[in-house]
Amino acid sequence: MSSYRFNPRRGTPRPQLRRQAPARRVVSADEEKFLAGTAVNPHTRIVLEKGSDDLSVRAFDLVCPIGMGQRALVVSSPGLGKTTFLKNISNAVTNGYPDMKVYCLLVDERPEEVTDFRRSVNARVYSSSMDHGHESHIKIVDEVIAEAFKEAAAGHNVMILLDSLTRLARVHNAQHRGRGRTMSGGVTAGALEVPRRIFGTARNVEDMGSITILATILVDTGSAMDNVIFEEFKGTGNMELVLSKELAQKRVFPAIDVSKSATRRAELLFEPEEYRCLQLLYRGLAGMNSVAAMEKLIELLQKYPTNSALLESFKNIMG
Repeated sequence: MSSYRFNPRRGTPRPQLRRQAPARRVVSADEEKFLAGTAVNPHTRIVLEKGSDDLSVRAFDLVCPIGMGQRALVVSSPGLGKTTFLKNISNAVTNGYPDMKVYCLLVDERPEEVTDFRRSVNARVYSSSMDHGHESHIKIVDEVIAEAFKEAAAGHNVMILLDSLTRLARVHNAQHRGRGRTMSGGVTAGALEVPRRIFGTARNVEDMGSITILATILVDTGSAMDNVIFEEFKGTGNMELVLSKELAQKRVFPAIDVSKSATRRAELLFEPEEYRCLQLLYRGLAGMNSVAAMEKLIELLQKYPTNSALLESFKNIMG
């Protein structure tokens, strides 16, 4: 839509563009019902080891226990194996919790990586690869979120594995370009509102189901925009797993930085005695640097066939 303003110097009208206000988002009955419910801390643990004996999965179970309704970030530099990590988690959940609805959501990924992901997991994979436009990316995300609201409002437990939150934020920033003030890093004011809302849908709701979101977010990419995106989402989750470049360079996998990774209110996910044993494990690893701590944890994982047996070994220390 355009109007005309008279230019007194030239004596001719000059077209002036007016931006139409964006259409109001339609909120579904399922979304309204779920978000109106009472959100509580996750208290039902998803035991990944139940569906996989992979060391990376067992390490995740101990370092960052995850519950139904968790809002989780996997913080990683490029090339540290975050996508492989998501595939392992997807298979662990689908194998161990067949009634849980698991959706893998790949945004702006390379087409060959999408193919590899589809062939590697049993979960439903939704994707919009890098050869598609921004509208396609947004549409596929909206489709998954709508499906998640429908299932959770009906009392089911849902998990969304999102790769990546950074690319989703970039897409929305590109869509908002020119609509507002440009802030540091080239991020347009208001551009991250929708990605924040999407990530914020993860919650555990009383008398209904839950939506768990495990989203990767990129750091150390050399992009000022990516730094702004990370700072925007930092602290919005209730679980954060950090992958370490130093560990990966030393070929220590899984490259989990134990000291920087944690789950808020993790005590709600364990029996009291089991949690006390876990705390003793944490204290033992806390005095080591990141490489030594992960190497020690891997040694313990290889020594004991299950995480329960590993934690049981700390009962002697408790006296």
